[in-house]
Amino acid sequence: MKRARVAAAVAACFFLATSAISAQEWPSSPVRILIGFGAGGGTDVATRILAEGLSEALGQQFIVENRPGAGGSIAGGIAAKAPKDGYTALAISMGHSVSAVMVKQVPYDPVNDFAPVGIFTNSAFVVAVPKNSPATDIKSLVDYVNKQPGKLNYSTVGLGSTQHLIAEDLRQRTAMNAQAVSYRTTGEVVSALLRGDAAFAVELYHSLRGQVDSGDLRLIAVATPKRWPGIPDVPTLQESGVAGMSYLGWYGLAFPAGTPQPIVDKLHRTMKDVLAKDSVKKRLEGVGAVVNLSTPAEFRAVIQSDIKALQGVARTAGLEAK
Repeated sequence: MKRARVAAAVAACFFLATSAISAQEWPSSPVRILIGFGAGGGTDVATRILAEGLSEALGQQFIVENRPGAGGSIAGGIAAKAPKDGYTALAISMGHSVSAVMVKQVPYDPVNDFAPVGIFTNSAFVVAVPKNSPATDIKSLVDYVNKQPGKLNYSTVGLGSTQHLIAEDLRQRTAMNAQAVSYRTTGEVVSALLRGDAAFAVELYHSLRGQVDSGDLRLIAVATPKRWPGIPDVPTLQESGVAGMSYLGWYGLAFPAGTPQPIVDKLHRTMKDVLAKDSVKKRLEGVGAVVNLSTPAEFRAVIQSDIKALQGVARTAGLEAK
């Protein structure tokens, strides 16, 4: 028994020692960052900005690799099964939690198959209406829609998307009698609003900023827990009377579960240094992302919280995973 305890202690010391050595040497070759969506989207652009900074800071290339499909779950499946050596990471957004709800039999556990490194930016979902809408706040939007029950729509990019589920949550909580109309792209969602074909839409603020600045669209609420920088006059949904409803968009990095903790910690420290640079902050702000580095534990909790909230919304709406 004593020998067994000694052997276990020796093995543990050896593991810690080798992990420390591997972390010191890491990265000794390029690191790939998988993204489950196509080039040019928010996750892609923000991750490429971060990857450039990491490459410079650590002296090895961080190569972004797009593997779109199945709501991001194709990339997630590849990353979850990758070697646990710190040379494959996964860049994810809130869509990771949405896929866990809306994609039937995702090829991984969205929480336990990954070692979160940190959320590195946040973004804001907003409620927008056409410039000539009679709605000036959430209450007047609900009144306007419900005076024409079943006749007005809200536009969204893809049924079962993050934007759709947040808009559906708003509809459920306020008992709005509006129907979802799905479009393939954010541009089509915006066009529907501009034409007056939709009473409202929930979208990322930076996706609508041009039309908001021009006065063609108006923002009546922001879904974030607190008012958002750059639009401080726009109230939150909670301030607007929708108690308990808040969503904060995010982009983060994770490794496959089982990646040595010293490597996770080293990447987190490096992310902190990179994100502290004004040049990086400004580039991320240019794509609507506000730097806000979380801890790995906080990141895990956010994923779990999002999944729980969105599962309830999807179940109430009768949205089945596909």
